[in-house]
Amino acid sequence: MMLAAALAAVILSGCTAPTPASQGQISQQPFGTTKEGTPVNLYTLRNSKGAEARISNYGGLVISLKVPDRNGQVGDVVLGYDDLASYIKDSPFFGALVGRYGNRIAKGKFTLDGKEYTLATNNPPNALHGGIKGFDKVVWEAYTIATPEGPALELHYVSKDGEEGYPGTLTVTAVYRLTQDNALQLEYTATTVKDTVVNLTHHSYFNLAGKGDILSHQVMIPADKFTPVDSTLIPTGELRPVAGAPFDFRQPTAIGARINQDDEQLKFGNGYDHNWVINKAPGKLGLMARVYDPQSGRVLEVLSTEPGLQFYTGNFLNGTITGKGGWVYQFRNAFCMEPQHFPDSPNQPNFPTVVLKPGQVYKNTIIYRFSVGS
Repeated sequence: MMLAAALAAVILSGCTAPTPASQGQISQQPFGTTKEGTPVNLYTLRNSKGAEARISNYGGLVISLKVPDRNGQVGDVVLGYDDLASYIKDSPFFGALVGRYGNRIAKGKFTLDGKEYTLATNNPPNALHGGIKGFDKVVWEAYTIATPEGPALELHYVSKDGEEGYPGTLTVTAVYRLTQDNALQLEYTATTVKDTVVNLTHHSYFNLAGKGDILSHQVMIPADKFTPVDSTLIPTGELRPVAGAPFDFRQPTAIGARINQDDEQLKFGNGYDHNWVINKAPGKLGLMARVYDPQSGRVLEVLSTEPGLQFYTGNFLNGTITGKGGWVYQFRNAFCMEPQHFPDSPNQPNFPTVVLKPGQVYKNTIIYRFSVGS
């Protein structure tokens, strides 16, 4: 609640409030209830440029994200559902705030301070994205905030010691801000009362065209290395050069250009589902990826303070999910850009540490900034 107090939080009840200097507005409306009967809200952030983000306090889900194309037509660029019940019933982490640990932990086990902890193996044989009931499946305490940079939503959650097998009571704050340069800015902070591991990230499924597959989207990732995986998508510990491999995105390359090459790593992931080691100093906000869709002209720039980026190409979408507006989501209809620490870091001593200790503050900034190209 620190940011809420500092910025004079405004709690709304179905009303709309302007932000300072007409930088945009934020409103809220009911979005249904959980199976336990807990009410859930949907918060709509709009800036003065016409961009709009809709976020739920259930799971911190980004329900929709509307930005203009090269002709000024505003369209939704993320996949998801039209109603809360569908997210609760079955969702492959559409728009999710992922935690306590984004990505995979091998065999659902890790050792910290000499003690072994056991997690749910919800992605057999590994733990994935926080477990059976991760941060994407809880109701967060929400506050709306008027800031000079744009409308913001602040979410709070306290994860108790032992929740999903993780040690230490973890207090988490997530701030979503829609800025005037059409960026959705996410700021995560967390503190703990006991040594624990933390790796928060965001899991929107993007399609900059708003329809069809994403194979013509052009991707640039400023990384000389990536972390190859075994057949269960757990890193081997190697930092492998991208040069000469289908994982080299240092120059803009269409997603579909090499995704079907005869490559063991691509076969393991059924496409791209790997972590890139970004060329920047640890903890420094910097460019993680740039994606351009020639059809719509939309450009997405991803910035973060994290050391790694998981790039995923919707390889497990298979036509069994009907999403917003009746769109049946097919193979590679979306991509994810998940700034993060490396997968399985608690079991990989050579990877950047994910250990958070009492007195420390975990911080992670992620920015998804939209513009248009030629």
